[in-house]
Amino acid sequence: MMKYCKKCKHLYDDEQQVCTSCKKSLCAITDKNTPVCLISASGFELERITAALDDSMIPCSSILQKNMASAKVFTGSDTSTYDILVPYSAYEKAYDICVGIGAIKLGGEKIVNGTDSADEYMDSDADAEQFEAMSNTKRTTVRVVSAILLIIVFALVIYGTDFIMEFIKNLF
Repeated sequence: MMKYCKKCKHLYDDEQQVCTSCKKSLCAITDKNTPVCLISASGFELERITAALDDSMIPCSSILQKNMASAKVFTGSDTSTYDILVPYSAYEKAYDICVGIGAIKLGGEKIVNGTDSADEYMDSDADAEQFEAMSNTKRTTVRVVSAILLIIVFALVIYGTDFIMEFIKNLF
């Protein structure tokens, strides 16, 4: 049997004594219906994984990760990251489904979107470009600046066209 953290529901090998996420002591799984974290995902990836699990008749639920707030009320879209929980008895099948749909990559391949909470499969290739997670404040700032730049480009195109047309009219 594997060990898991009662607080964050992450699975660990029997050798582990403390959860790496929340620093709580681990305990053995005694009930096969104990919910455990399969993977963390957000947005479309969350919907894709839960739909695949539902299609395979695997019960699952998603809980908001700790210290995360949903901006859905203000933005209309939820950019928060959720942990997808499945019963321990269905963990292996759910894991295989996530591998099958490409949500979890095997053998040193990079995970496309989201992170696998049970196993660490991230490739530490020095040549690979590293992207940092963008905070909600930074994402909003980038969107506002992008919108302002788009308006400026449109204004330049319109005024430039007007200037060229006026120049051509003055020639004749």
